[in-house]
Amino acid sequence: MNQQRKSLITPEGAKKLQDELNELWMVERPKVTQAVTEAAAQGDRSENAEYIYGKKRLREIDRRVRWIQKRLDIAEIVDRKPGDEHKIFFGAYVRLEDEGGIITDYRLVGPDDLDIERNMITLASPIGRALKGKEKGESLRVKLPRGEKTFRVLEVSYEEF
Repeated sequence: MNQQRKSLITPEGAKKLQDELNELWMVERPKVTQAVTEAAAQGDRSENAEYIYGKKRLREIDRRVRWIQKRLDIAEIVDRKPGDEHKIFFGAYVRLEDEGGIITDYRLVGPDDLDIERNMITLASPIGRALKGKEKGESLRVKLPRGEKTFRVLEVSYEEF
């Protein structure tokens, strides 16, 4: 029996995927299907740009729908805090200070929640791996693409700062 590994996801991340799936399946796909039907009724399909584009868009939608469904099938929604809220695990909000005194807030999430612009990083990232299990006050050294960097954990929370 081939058992697929679960992928951790926040409730917000699961909702975002489900919302995208609903939008694609219930809104976007029916619109494109209608446009393809109308374009096909115009005759010669080989030179009909609307028909060709519509068919291509349907394939893209179907591919994305299948991908989202697979991600949701293996998703394990983590909607509870860990037993020890002083340690850094999945879902933690973490405030770090680097050796230059720059303070940055991160949230540790799964791959489907990843959002670099919002400082949502995965546990599999270099910083995420180094943070796992750490507590407030601890220091960590992280090997990054631009060299090693030292951080100190200023805050750990399972509620947004």
